[in-house]
Amino acid sequence: MTDTFEPIAEGTGKLLGWHDPDEHRRWVRGNKPRTRHDKVTTVSDAVGRFVNDGDVIVSGGFGHVRVAMSVVYEIVRQGKRDLGMAAKTAVHDIDILIGGGCVTQVECAYAFGHELRGLSACGRRAVQTGRVRVVAEVSNAALQWRLLAGGMGIPFMPARVMLGTETLQKSSAKVVTDPWSGKPVTLVPSLNPDVAFIHVHRADRFGNCQIDGLLVEDVDIARASRRVIVTCEEIIDEEETRRTPDRTTIPFLLVDAVCEVPWGAHPTPMYGLYFSDEEHIAEWLGAARTDEGVAAYMDRFVHGVADYDDYLDRIGGTRKLGELRRIEHMRQPLKGDLP
Repeated sequence: MTDTFEPIAEGTGKLLGWHDPDEHRRWVRGNKPRTRHDKVTTVSDAVGRFVNDGDVIVSGGFGHVRVAMSVVYEIVRQGKRDLGMAAKTAVHDIDILIGGGCVTQVECAYAFGHELRGLSACGRRAVQTGRVRVVAEVSNAALQWRLLAGGMGIPFMPARVMLGTETLQKSSAKVVTDPWSGKPVTLVPSLNPDVAFIHVHRADRFGNCQIDGLLVEDVDIARASRRVIVTCEEIIDEEETRRTPDRTTIPFLLVDAVCEVPWGAHPTPMYGLYFSDEEHIAEWLGAARTDEGVAAYMDRFVHGVADYDDYLDRIGGTRKLGELRRIEHMRQPLKGDLP
């Protein structure tokens, strides 16, 4: 048996966000103190301190659900440039970042679409005109396993995904012979993003986070990323997290900044709190058909507001927010429902 795996196939995609695990561990030890200290700050300060031009970023949540949109808008507002994005299920977040001129490189699993609402005119136009490059393609599972490997501190994750597909050819993965079975196996390279931003239901001032509903890959994102910006619906007292330690899904030692931003996922929904703002998403999709429409949207909702409270007023204020909190207007009677 040889000392190294000899690839029998490999993709041509760019290896985005990979770090030698030992180097990454040294970086974390030198830059992320494990002491419990107050991390409460503003979104503006967190983005200014931790998001740098050229960084590889990743967004928490899933599709249009529980996305840290206040951070997305602030990245655009501060004019961050040449960002690379690992986009597992990125939709509205990556669209806004592309429209704002921030993201220029994408590793794409599912992106440039708005799920049942249709494809992204903004993202598609950016790729077709060369303003954004898709540097690698990967399956949803493979990108999540890149993050899992990054959080585990290992250089790759063996898997059986993408074998025999064109997706493998566009990825940065390699195929080797499994030394036990003699069959081909995919080696999915680890991913350690420079910055992650995640919106959660609650967090204490140290960064212990609670998420209601599905976690998707947010725990892996937090473990793998060098910097983690958390926005939350409310900051709770440390005693509350101590009373229910089982509800802490992301521990304080992974978090760099905690920002209290009620409605911080708008226009995406927050499980148990509010629904998606379909009117606002439709407004963006209409504006995104042209560069002029994108610029007008950014002027109105990003550059033209003083802060996030001003943004919430601009999208409809208490009337709109009250509608999004109501459950009864969303529920349609099902066949066979009791009266």
